[in-house]
Amino acid sequence: MKKYLFAFLITLLPVSGFAAFDHSHAQWDALTKKHVVWLPGGYASQVDYKGFQADRQALKGYLGGVSAVSQADYDTWSKSQKLAFLINAYNAFTVELILSEYPQLKSIKDLGSVISSPWKKKFFTLLGKERGLDDIEQGMIRAPGSFDEARIHMALNCASIGCPALRDEAYLAEKLDAQLENAVVRFLSDRSRNRFNAQSGRLEVSKIFDWYAKDFAARAGAVETWLSAYADRLTDDPGQQQVIREKKARLAYLDYDWMLNDKR
Repeated sequence: MKKYLFAFLITLLPVSGFAAFDHSHAQWDALTKKHVVWLPGGYASQVDYKGFQADRQALKGYLGGVSAVSQADYDTWSKSQKLAFLINAYNAFTVELILSEYPQLKSIKDLGSVISSPWKKKFFTLLGKERGLDDIEQGMIRAPGSFDEARIHMALNCASIGCPALRDEAYLAEKLDAQLENAVVRFLSDRSRNRFNAQSGRLEVSKIFDWYAKDFAARAGAVETWLSAYADRLTDDPGQQQVIREKKARLAYLDYDWMLNDKR
């Protein structure tokens, strides 16, 4: 009898031996709550990489679960589950990339060279393939017809001061739309990175809107049109807000700060 029971249990191992992926992203959520600090105003954040370094095994545990997801399982998920998964994976793998050389670096660009971008470095497995950060952003999230969501540019964090904030929580499928919108509002409210210049009459915005103009234009027809919906975030002056809404302000792109967004 015991022999037959053992044989029966063995047949169950392929099904029960692997836990379903945790779509609450609890491990990543806990790590960000512990090691991400909002700056005054709540528009930008700093990352305690030293703290992440101390909790690196926990980070690796989360990333191990991310890497264990198969393409077959991923294909059964909802669109929101997929996008939340990819955003969190990108941000968590970015932190892991920084930790690979921390504290001997001042910028994520220190991990690359003239001929080798840190975003193209293959250093993890995702959906059964060796990949780098660009594979997630460019090859999966921005792939035509996959998500067509311009707001992801305020959710993906490149470990730099110029980037939109890394959130102190995981992105979740059931909250994704609200979280993405909040990320946009926070970023556009930061006058150090996006603002209306009354002297020049120009709308000075992050280089993100230049680099990914195609994505914003695909959603609204033009970058200026996409930004016009957030006029009240870009300036407090009603007259200037009207200029932005009417798309009469010429765009100017600010220099991007690639210094590490390390907690100081």
